[in-house]
Amino acid sequence: MPQTAQPASSRSISGPGATAPRLWAVVLAACAGQFLVVLDVSVVNVALPSMRATLSLSQVGLQWVVNAYTLTFSGLMLLGGRAADLFGRKRVFVTGLALFTAASLAGGLAQAPWHLLAARGVQGMGAAILAPATLTLLTTSVPEGPARTRAIATWSAVGAGGGAAGGLVGGVLTDALSWRWVLLINVPVGVLVLLAAVAWLTESREESVRRLDVPGALLVTLGLGAVAYGIVRTDSAGWTSLSALGPLGGGLVMLALFVAVEARSPEPLVPLRLFRSRAVFSANIAIFITGLAMFAMWYFLSLFTQNVLHYTPLQAGFALIPHSLTIVLGSKIAPMLMGWIGDRWLAVTGAAMAGLGYVWQGSMDADGAYLTTLLGPGVLMALGAGLAATPLATIATATAEPGEAGLLSGLFGTGRTMGGALGLAVLSTVAAARTDGREDPASLAAGYGTAFYAGAALLGACVLFMLIALPRAAAKTD
Repeated sequence: MPQTAQPASSRSISGPGATAPRLWAVVLAACAGQFLVVLDVSVVNVALPSMRATLSLSQVGLQWVVNAYTLTFSGLMLLGGRAADLFGRKRVFVTGLALFTAASLAGGLAQAPWHLLAARGVQGMGAAILAPATLTLLTTSVPEGPARTRAIATWSAVGAGGGAAGGLVGGVLTDALSWRWVLLINVPVGVLVLLAAVAWLTESREESVRRLDVPGALLVTLGLGAVAYGIVRTDSAGWTSLSALGPLGGGLVMLALFVAVEARSPEPLVPLRLFRSRAVFSANIAIFITGLAMFAMWYFLSLFTQNVLHYTPLQAGFALIPHSLTIVLGSKIAPMLMGWIGDRWLAVTGAAMAGLGYVWQGSMDADGAYLTTLLGPGVLMALGAGLAATPLATIATATAEPGEAGLLSGLFGTGRTMGGALGLAVLSTVAAARTDGREDPASLAAGYGTAFYAGAALLGACVLFMLIALPRAAAKTD
C-alpha cells in the first residue's frame, strides 16, 4: 500500500532516498482505492436482473455474482495487508489495482455465467490486495489525534459513498448502455488511479515482517467460502440435506484448522494475541455483526425496487440517491459527534438507529408509497450505518503497533466484508424461505421484508454486545 509520511513512532522504513510525499496525494490514493473496491461490492446489485436475462443465471448464481467477489475479498484481505507490510505498500497497492482493473475488463466481456463468476472472484483477489493499503496508509501516515480521525472519517465517507453510489452508478450504466459497463467503467478509472499512484507515491515497508502465512490465508478463505455455499444450498436443499451440511461442516473444520495454524505459526496471519486487546476484539466483532445486516440492505432494496415496484434500473438508482447521501453525511459528521459523546456511544447510537430503520423497512409491501416504503426507512438505516462506521474503525485501529498497521486494517476490513458475504447468504435464505418459490410482487415484498426483520434482530444483538464489550475509554478525537 502506498504510504510515506509517518509519525515519529512508526517503524516503517522507506527505500533509500525516499522523500515525504504530499499528504493530499496519500489521502487521494487511499480514498480512490477504497471507493473502487467498495463500489464493486454494490454496483452490480441494480444490474443483477439484466445479468440474469443475458447470461441465463439462476437465483443462486445471482447471489454468487456478489459473493464470489466478497468472499475472495474478505478471505484474502488479511494476506493482502501483511503483503503490503512485507513487500512494500506502493508495490502491493499497484499490483492489487492492476489485477482488479484487468478482472473488471474480463467480467465486462463475459459470455457465460462461469466467465462472470470467475472474473468476480479475481476482482475480489485484487481488491483484497488493494484495500488494506488504503486504511493502513491513513493510520500510519497521519499522526494520532484529530487529524487522523478526520482522515479516517473521510475514508469512511468515501467507502460508504462507494457502496451507496453503486445503485445509482449501476442503474445509469445499465439503462444507458448495458450491465457490462458496471464492470467496464472500472477500467479507465483504475488506469488513471494506477498512473497517479506510480507518479506520486513512494515506497515503504516493515522490516519486522519476514514472511507470509499462506496456509492460514487459504484456510480462512476456503472455510468462509464453504460456509457461505452451505448456507446458500439450504435455500433449495434444506438445512438437513447433506449437500448443505457437508459444505457447512467442512467450512467450520477449515476455520478451526485456521485457528490452530495461527496458534502455532511463528509469524501468523492473525496473531491471536491481538484479541487480548478489548478494543481490537470488540470493535471487530461489532463490525462483523453490523456487516451481517447492513451489507444486504442494498441488495434487497435493488431487487425490491425492480421486481416489486417495477422500476427501471435507472429509476432504481435514482430512488436510492437519498440513501447514498445520508450514509456519507453520517460518516462525515461522526468525528464531531465522537468528540461530544465518545466513540462507544456513537457506535451504539448508529447501530440502534439502523436497527429501527430495518424494522420500518421490514413492513414494506407491493403498494407502498415511496416516502414511507423507501425514503423514510432508508434514510434512517443509512444514517445509522454512517454514524457507526467511523468510531468502530477508529477503535479497531487505534491500538495497532506501527509494524502491524496493515494487519489491523486488513482484520477490520475482513470482518466487515466477511460479515456482509455471510449475511447476504443467510438473509437471502430467509427471504427465499418466506416466498417459498412464489415470485408475485406481494410474495417477494413479504420475503424481502422478513429479511429486513432478521437484519433488525442482528443489529439489536450488536447494540447489546457493544454496550457490554466496547471499551468505555475508547480512542478520543481530542
